[in-house]
Amino acid sequence: MSGTLYIVATPVGNLEDITLRALRVLREEVAVVACEDTRQTRKLLTHYAIHKPLISYHEHNEAGRTAELIELLLNEQSVALVSDAGTPLLSDPGYRVVHAAIENEIAVVPVPGASALLSALTASGLPADSFLFFGFLPHKPMARRKRLESLITQNQTVVAYESPHRILETLAAIAEILGKRRLVLARELTKLHEEFLRGTAAEIREQLAARASIKGEITLVIGGEKEAASEVDPALAVEQLEAEGTPRMAAIKAVAKRQGLPKREVYRLVEVRDSNPRDNNRDSGQNGQ
Repeated sequence: MSGTLYIVATPVGNLEDITLRALRVLREEVAVVACEDTRQTRKLLTHYAIHKPLISYHEHNEAGRTAELIELLLNEQSVALVSDAGTPLLSDPGYRVVHAAIENEIAVVPVPGASALLSALTASGLPADSFLFFGFLPHKPMARRKRLESLITQNQTVVAYESPHRILETLAAIAEILGKRRLVLARELTKLHEEFLRGTAAEIREQLAARASIKGEITLVIGGEKEAASEVDPALAVEQLEAEGTPRMAAIKAVAKRQGLPKREVYRLVEVRDSNPRDNNRDSGQNGQ
């Protein structure tokens, strides 16, 4: 009989955000705790008067440590896998040891809890019934651009992590590629200086750029194309594409696809707009104010 590998979620920031079950598992059920940074995990365990041996398990030693942890588990010693903050494996190490444990018929038990991903998503005000999680966006500009371009026709909400050192560059890329989609930037979740910024990527970038410095872990929640497009008058969207040089029928087809409307309905709206020049003039006047 082997031990059990527990996947234990720990607080993102606020030390109160840990479950009673997690504390019991860490205190009573495991022989060792595998963690990214022993210093970070020791702070948490010390706060709750838990004293257990710690084994470092991070992206640079994951391959070698996996074999060591599996050996412990096969020798009937249970192991808790934790990350520095939140739920393990979500943009954190852990896949290899979980996969190896399953291959060796070792029980893998999740102990759910805090997650920056879910905390940001549920408080964002954007649709949460269907979403994509990208983890950290690519560091290199071209790779990041390709990843963002894959979202141009994406209708699901997207959640991604970003470093404070790259956030201005990333927001500029989002504004250029995805335009005026609704975006929520969550910073320092559950901590003293927790903050949610809402608006377009350009608007949020302007706010951050005015600050002397940007600190803290950042989670981005980006609205889908359908939601953004639905807020735009289809006839006006066609007019804008035509102004950029797109032939009318191609523009109608593009807007219909983007907004999930029948082409004939978009065509009808364009015809109505063309037949009522007073509306066009009124719109132009409003835009000029």
